[in-house]
Amino acid sequence: MLVFSTSAFLGWSLGANDSANTFGTAVSSRMVSFRLATMLVAVFAVAGAWLQGAAGTHTLQGLTAQTARTAWMVSLAAAATMTLMTALKLPASASQATVGAIIGLGLAQNDVYWGGLGKVILCWIGTPVGAAVICVLVYRVLAAVVRTWNPSVFVYDPVMRAALIVCGCYSAYSLGANNVANVSAMLAEGTGLSANEAALFGGLCIALGAMTFSKGVMFTVGRGIVKLDVFAALCTVLALALVVHVYAVIGVPVSTSQGIIGALIGIGWVKGMHTVRYDMLFRIVVGWLTTPLLAGALSWTLITLAL
Repeated sequence: MLVFSTSAFLGWSLGANDSANTFGTAVSSRMVSFRLATMLVAVFAVAGAWLQGAAGTHTLQGLTAQTARTAWMVSLAAAATMTLMTALKLPASASQATVGAIIGLGLAQNDVYWGGLGKVILCWIGTPVGAAVICVLVYRVLAAVVRTWNPSVFVYDPVMRAALIVCGCYSAYSLGANNVANVSAMLAEGTGLSANEAALFGGLCIALGAMTFSKGVMFTVGRGIVKLDVFAALCTVLALALVVHVYAVIGVPVSTSQGIIGALIGIGWVKGMHTVRYDMLFRIVVGWLTTPLLAGALSWTLITLAL
């Protein structure tokens, strides 16, 4: 029961924080209501977790040996870290929190698979860079399409709203497919559930977090870094969905927070870097650096005290 409870806590905290990355820009541009956004995140995150969440589960399970006793401690350390970041209204990385907690476990047991860790960290670096590049490309291609199309405002606004909803749903699907591994890996190790069963449970917990405690971070993402119009919001969400889905197929859980920030930086580069709020960006980067270290320290402390 301890593994189920701490895994549920981690899934809830992940949904509360990372769901902001899927619809935060759409909500802040007032094209989608917060209530509708959270309902859509819940549905599509569960679908992504169930259909494509198993690959990342196997990746995290391979980083270090775990038992039911240690799995719940790892989940607790990661969940506590994510909850703190959400309370501070900062987008944080559930992947970094979980991997940091796993490494804390490995260090306490002197058992870390450094080769697998290197693959994960390399993908962490590639996520914001890839999202920024994709966002710039998406912006330029879609801008050319809109210029050629030249719709009236009465057509443009409904089309943009529909496109934001579709891309937000795709992004939520990618979130579930990729990030549920942070929950399901610990759950599968500690309970003997299959990867798909654990992923479904994790997806439901993510949905609950999105619907109950995501509003603060959602507005930080949407308004706090770069001022967005509807078109720019669409480009950032689509870029995030594409890059996170690629890593879901590869089987490496990455940070949707890093993805959306990378996409927002891409928008800043297109519009001029003077539009970027560097004070907020600095706070978020500090949060990225702090997340795995804090989760690792908490996990190491719990494991060490229990040994």
